[in-house]
Parts: sequence; structure tokens; C-alpha cells
Amino acid sequence: MIGRHSEARGVSRRAAMAGLGGLGGAALLSSCSGAGGGAGGGGGGGGDDKSISVIMVNNPQMIDLQKLTADNFTKDTGITVNYTVLPENDVRDKISQEFSSQAGQYDVASISNYEVPFYSKNSWLAPLDDFISGDSGFNQDDILAPLATALSGADGKVYAEPFYGESSFLMYRKDIFEAKGLQMPDKPTWQEVADFAAQLDGAAPNMKGMALRGQPGWGQVFAPLTTVVNTFGGTWFDADWNAKVNAPEFVEATKFYVDLVRAHGEPGAPQAGFTECLNGMTQSQVAMWYDATSAAGSLDATGSPVAGKIGYVAAPVNKTENSGWLYSWAWGIQKASKKQENAWKFVSWASSQKYEELVGSKVGWASVPAGKRNSTYENPEYQKSAAPFYKATQDAINAADPSNPGVQKRPAPGIQFVAIPEFANLGTQVSQGVSSAIAGQTTVEKALDDGQALAEKVGAEQKKS
Repeated sequence: MIGRHSEARGVSRRAAMAGLGGLGGAALLSSCSGAGGGAGGGGGGGGDDKSISVIMVNNPQMIDLQKLTADNFTKDTGITVNYTVLPENDVRDKISQEFSSQAGQYDVASISNYEVPFYSKNSWLAPLDDFISGDSGFNQDDILAPLATALSGADGKVYAEPFYGESSFLMYRKDIFEAKGLQMPDKPTWQEVADFAAQLDGAAPNMKGMALRGQPGWGQVFAPLTTVVNTFGGTWFDADWNAKVNAPEFVEATKFYVDLVRAHGEPGAPQAGFTECLNGMTQSQVAMWYDATSAAGSLDATGSPVAGKIGYVAAPVNKTENSGWLYSWAWGIQKASKKQENAWKFVSWASSQKYEELVGSKVGWASVPAGKRNSTYENPEYQKSAAPFYKATQDAINAADPSNPGVQKRPAPGIQFVAIPEFANLGTQVSQGVSSAIAGQTTVEKALDDGQALAEKVGAEQKKS
């Protein structure tokens, strides 16, 4: 959350279909271990000194990485990469179990700016500063400052390097809006978006007005939903760790979101995550989608059936000036890894400007894992190929403020999450009720009353610490 993220995320991301710049076929493999660029096998662990094991989320940009590894990284270094590639919820659970036990099965993992603070505090990650200082080609100073800070520990050391950074914004079909005589503002309000959605149902065969995540998971439905809560004036906790999950503002925001997706959202919304929404937007099943900025590279990729038809504007707001999230999928090296030097060579390659140029030449500049380096936004080739969305993405990332995401002070940083270890479990438990409300199986009030009881326990523990 997102990253989007996936970003989350800020976020579960993979190619929508075959023809998306060659991504689709790889995406079909992405739920399987060892589908990647090394000698296959997957599952991590073992192997000789010239192999490493990498566990990562099935985002489209990472599927590109998987496909490009053997002919580039392995060819240049002799290091084979055994990939394990899983959907977002699954990969988070697997990495958490692996790193907390320090089993050493995986050398590198895709982690986010949510995990870095407490993973580093718990000594689960290897500090990267010595590797960075010894790698003159990496250019740490080129990393966008907000991400460099977010991926460092409280001790000031760097513990992860970004693969891409993201915020969130609103994506819409320009041709459909034109056909309906509608004009999208540069900074829409959520009410304007809801009004548009009502007018866009049926604008094309089997088209719904809006796609929004409904799948359970703190990094799924609650990635976009928490940004809505923020801009409606709500918060998970006040500055003193008092839970506010069933406060009027949180309830109002959640009811708005649930009502919008129930009335005008994509089919199967209660189980729709990033991937399903991306599929829907690519296949012209929806006219608008609020989600991670990283989705734009897939939507406007060469071969995408909607390339050139998508407009990008700021995340919708209500009471705040901005509401987009800030998220980075990044690479961390497990402290228990016995292959840290080779692991760093992979991290350095995967996060490098050189890798971005490789993607630009082989896949297309619109599919570059951007949002992490100043040089990317200064590159004329990237600007040309990513013309529909690069400025909107850059503006969204720069506007995000994890220390002040709403209308009140917060006890911990984070926009679409609260940066404490307990939030992943809390958010996921509460999300079950929200997804049930989207499915019509419970009410928002019941879901959030149950969530309040859970949040109060977390808040009580935080007050003791």
C-alpha cells in the first residue's frame, strides 16, 4: 500500500492478461514457486554458492524482473536466482514467518516501508550501508529522499532498497467520459467520483462505474479504504492510542466506500484485490479505478487494450487537501542469509538505474519500476513513454505525508497503515467484516464495532510501551 500499497502498496499486483507487453503469460505462472529466471525449483534454501533464493510478490513489474533475470543478471554474474512468487497476502505471511524465525531459507525478500522499522529493530534484516559504500555504481543519492528515509531504521542505517515507489490516484477512461459528456477535475472529491460512477454504469457493454478493492487484508481493502477514512476525518487511533474504529468519521467513510462499491463496483467485489481490479480496468469492465500509481505502467503498456485511453488525476478527497498513500516494495536481505554478498549483487541490480534502462529497452519504458529514482523522472525516454502518467505519479508521491495524513495528530507514521507490527493482524481482522459488509452479509456498524474491540486491545498495549 501500497504500497499500492501495491504500493502498497501500497500492493497484489500482476499483469492483467496476455498481451500486456508480454506480461500476461508470466502472470499465469506467478502463483507458483520457482517459476522464475533461475534454475527453477523455488522454495528457497539450499543451492550452491552461486545461487540465491528470492521470495517476492506477484506484481507485474516483478514478473518482468523474473523473466529478465537469466539472460541478464545470471549471465553477467553467474549467480542463479531461485524465485518463489506468491500473491500479496500469502507472501506477507510467508516472509513474516521466515524472517521472524531467521530460518535462512530465503536470502532476499520483497518487503515494504511498513515492515522495515520493526524488522530492522528486531535484527531480522542485514544493514546495507557497507554494501552501498562499496558499490560505486549503485548511486544511493539518486534514491528519492522520502523512500530512502522510509527504508532506513531508527539507527539511521539503510535496511532495504526500493524496487519501486508508489502513491495512489484515480484512473478513468477518458473516451468514456467524453462520450458521456463528463469532465474529470484534476482534484476530484469523493462525492464527485460517486456521482460519476452512477452515470457511468452501462456506459459500455457490461461496464460498471467504479472499481475498488474489497478483498480482505490490511494491504488489500484497507489500503484504499484507510485513505478514504483519513480524508473523511477518521483515524485508527488518536495521538494517545485511543481506538477510533467505530467513531462517526470512520463509520461514515466506510459506509461511503461500501455503498459505492456495492452500487457501482466491479463484479465479485468482496474478493477483488489489486489484480482483479486491474483485470477489470484492462478489460473495459469498469470506467474508473482508485488504486496504486504503479498500475499505470500496466494499463499503458505496449499491447494493452486500453493504452492511451486512461486519464490520471489526484486521489479523491473530502476534508483534506491530499489523500494518496506512500508505499514502496523494496528488497531486504535476511540477517541469517549466508550469501549476503551475492544477495546484495541481486538487490543492487534490481534497484539500479541500469535495470530500469533494461526494462525500458526490453519491455517498454511505461513498464519501468519507477517512483524510486530522481534520474527516472529526468529521463526523456521515460517521460515520453510514460507521458500519460509520470507527472501525476510524481505529484502524488511528493504530496504524500505519512506523518500527517488526516485531520488529527497520529501516534505512529503511516497513511494507509499504522506503522506498528500489530497493525497487520488488526487490519486484516477488521477487513473481514468490511468485506462481509460489501457482500451484504453484515452491516458496516457491526463490522466496525467488532473492529473497535480489537483496536482497543492494541491501543491498550501501545499505551503500556
